[in-house]
Amino acid sequence: MALQPDCDAVVIVDVLSFSTAVDIALSKGAEVLPYRWKDASAKRFAAAKNAVLAGRRDARTPYSLSPASLRSIAPGTRLVLPSPNGSTLALSAKRVPLFTACLRNAPAVARHAATLGSRIAVIPAGERWNESSLRACLEDWIGAGAVLSELPGTASPEAEMAVAAFSHFRRNPGPALFGCGSGKELVDKGFGEDVELALEYAVSPVVPVLAGDRFIDGRFR
Repeated sequence: MALQPDCDAVVIVDVLSFSTAVDIALSKGAEVLPYRWKDASAKRFAAAKNAVLAGRRDARTPYSLSPASLRSIAPGTRLVLPSPNGSTLALSAKRVPLFTACLRNAPAVARHAATLGSRIAVIPAGERWNESSLRACLEDWIGAGAVLSELPGTASPEAEMAVAAFSHFRRNPGPALFGCGSGKELVDKGFGEDVELALEYAVSPVVPVLAGDRFIDGRFR
């Protein structure tokens, strides 16, 4: 997050699945508290916040990082959502308005972020594992391009590349998201529905913004 001092706002894009999960949870009236890892400290954090801790996606718990699991979340729920990618980046933000965006809400987030200034950093999260290795993810470049394509002003070369990726796949993003590494992994584990939800473009007006320790809908802030 080295760009923060020069930015008016930061947008984190983690399409499969953190950003999509946050969008769906907030659309149901919940709040999402990001947390880095699913461990004993996450349980203590959730208890201290009077919140529900999301379980492992493969454990078939009521709520998890699976966007599909959050379609039934109750309004007013505080959900602690561990994620080594989206959550970790969100928790790295300091003194700069921070949003998270996916394909579902990219236009809405872009419009809101643009009201804060012209210097907007859009960060494709990528995939990070416990050993701190990082893998770039096509779906996050596409999602970043979806946000950037709605922003006015001059784009960096990296931003232009993301917009080009979004433009290339916009008409038919299914093969890209189902065929990329993250998408194939979800399908193999039986979570193809999560990919389907992540594919939906511009269907959500939700603007997830970090307020203190949690994401809320910025439309009502």
